[in-house]
Amino acid sequence: MSQHVGVLDLSPGAVVVVDGVEWLVESFAPQYGHIQLHRGDGTTMQTTVRALLTGPARRAPVNALILGPDSATRQPVTLADLTQDQRELALVRLAHVLEVETGFRGGDPLRPAPGEPRRGYDPNATTLTARRRAKVAELQELDPQDARRLGFAHVSLRTLERLGADCRRFGVAGAIPGSWVRRGGGRPSITEPVREAIFAVRVETLHRSRISMMARRRLICQYVREKYDEQVPVPCYETLRQVWREWFGPGGARQRYQRSAAAVEATGTHVVVHRPGQVIALDTTILPVKVRESVFGDPVSAHLTIALDVYTHSLVAFRLTLVSDTSVDVAMLLRDVMTPLPLRDGWGEDMIWPYPGVPAAVVAEFAGYPVAALPFFTPETVTTDHGSVYKNHNLVEVQRVIGANILPARVLRPTDKQAVERAFGAIQSLLFEHLLGYQGVDVADRGVDPEADAVLTVEAMEHLVATWSVKIWQNRVLGEYAPAWDPGGRHSPNTLFAAAMAQGGFALQIPAPELYYELLPAHHVSVHGRRGVKIRGLWYDGPGLDDYRHEPSTRGGIHKGKWVVRSDPRDRRTVFFNDPGGQWHTLRWTGLPSESEIPSFSDARARQLLEHARQVGLKPRSDAELLPLLLDLLSDVTPVDQWPTQAGPAGTGKRHRTEHAREVAQAAAVHADRPEEPPAAEPGFGQDVGSVVPIRPAGRVAQVQAAVDAERRRRREAAVPDRPKSPPRLGDAFRRRSLFLLPADEPDEPGQAG
Repeated sequence: MSQHVGVLDLSPGAVVVVDGVEWLVESFAPQYGHIQLHRGDGTTMQTTVRALLTGPARRAPVNALILGPDSATRQPVTLADLTQDQRELALVRLAHVLEVETGFRGGDPLRPAPGEPRRGYDPNATTLTARRRAKVAELQELDPQDARRLGFAHVSLRTLERLGADCRRFGVAGAIPGSWVRRGGGRPSITEPVREAIFAVRVETLHRSRISMMARRRLICQYVREKYDEQVPVPCYETLRQVWREWFGPGGARQRYQRSAAAVEATGTHVVVHRPGQVIALDTTILPVKVRESVFGDPVSAHLTIALDVYTHSLVAFRLTLVSDTSVDVAMLLRDVMTPLPLRDGWGEDMIWPYPGVPAAVVAEFAGYPVAALPFFTPETVTTDHGSVYKNHNLVEVQRVIGANILPARVLRPTDKQAVERAFGAIQSLLFEHLLGYQGVDVADRGVDPEADAVLTVEAMEHLVATWSVKIWQNRVLGEYAPAWDPGGRHSPNTLFAAAMAQGGFALQIPAPELYYELLPAHHVSVHGRRGVKIRGLWYDGPGLDDYRHEPSTRGGIHKGKWVVRSDPRDRRTVFFNDPGGQWHTLRWTGLPSESEIPSFSDARARQLLEHARQVGLKPRSDAELLPLLLDLLSDVTPVDQWPTQAGPAGTGKRHRTEHAREVAQAAAVHADRPEEPPAAEPGFGQDVGSVVPIRPAGRVAQVQAAVDAERRRRREAAVPDRPKSPPRLGDAFRRRSLFLLPADEPDEPGQAG
């Protein structure tokens, strides 16, 4: 007896379907393979088993191959629908049924088990009815708990007859109790009037303020009563609550968000990401670990921005900033996605470029340095949230330069960015929770003093996250993010990237160092003959403008005759000018001392400087007059009694120290983003302003004071080019004309006695 689920019952009286028409089996001659079929109207048909199973016009499934009476609306039941314990019980039930039908628990007389056939089940000495009665008596003697687990608590001859017929038709699936695989979906109590009432109340409750589920049920009862009849039954509260949750979700959102979500129409289209770089997800969050800034050592909060490749789930780039990210930070993050990550000090050979197809030596030759084991590519589509940093005109220009498409996520569709959101949660649980200074996810879950526990600086945290990303995250097994071509395989971000390289190849494209300047905000200005160019209220000049001071640009359009100058808002000390020959020139702020260095300042600090100048009524003709104001702002640090080692709990100077630390961090980021070999410093314009050395509070004050003294000395020397001679001493003329002035003693001659 076959146990296959697809057994075709051809016994007389069975029903089969041929070409969509039901026929009854009238007779079956298995020795010849002939089958006689007839219909209720008296029509008969002679066919064979081969024609019935393999005929091209008779391949419609017969009802014996479909399980259950409701086979038209549900798929066949298999052992895969059962738990492991239920599978074992189903096999035990099948063994009992086979012993009744054949006398052997395995169903095969040619392979009997030891001790088979048992007494009372020998097919040569008993009839089928006798074996069924013996089995009923045996099952009734079982322990009640075991009988309930097997589904034989109330077994009878009719039960064994039904199980025998089901096992002949469906194999092992016929031994599965129906209570184990109850029909899912659909509720008979939800009639058409009740369904209409539920949707009507749904629309009404979206318009009203938020109400409880009990109030919704009363509105459903009111709708059914007024629209139909009082006799129409309405399900109970629990049924309606479950149906409401299945159809409309848990409903935990605010009422205005529920209305907004209901107003968004589903597109019905799905984007399948099938290669690296096709979709890059960007997002920023506050770092849940307190870090110490490198200038004053105060504990501060940083912002973490990551770029996640949606296909491989690789952390292709990240940034730590002490201030909220700007469009320049996002642009530099996208440049990091396209640039190979340099191998850092302390990284071993296991973190060198490992991907097959492109040797590490070739990549290092193109990049100019050893490359770490992190993918890099040109992004095609960048998915972001709706923050203002992703919507400004500068990022639109960056999109054009790198050839990517900035695509904000759909409103109230968290699935567009769920990968990067889950990545934040994974990084927090795998790394940040183990660090000192961790703040938790809520104020109520926060430690006693996470600021005092902070020990890592911003640089140390950045190095730690980079090492963890390359060494751990890229080699971590992905769970439900397996690719479509191997859903059951074990993959990591590195193996997925290697497989993509083998399938579609790899474009070894490394951006030029000049891409840094092209991603900066552009300003269309005219070149002044003596003062240079004016960018956001400050004047910049340098020898790079000498050939273009008295001639307009050949540019046309709305910026006709204007020159393009690019600036980095994170460091306002310099701007960058690209001449028609393609060479980049660094222009220094004219207020900078010619031979000394001042701390860096950002765009926000420059706005504060100009505002301060307007408040005091200054109308300077040169930016050199603004230097003392800038130095006063930069020297606004706390006194000694408010230093971290001297101040008490009520110290008020941390905000000012944090501002200075942010400017130093931004200047360091600018220096890191610039090309490895920037243009040489122009003669007469001092040293390289990109070098930023973190200093202590006392050192920063001394540096500012030295710069102020040097600037004042330069102004005095410029005001008096010829130094006047000092006047004679008082009484000098009288001493020269005095009659009582004795001549000086002459020295003794040699050999004369004293």
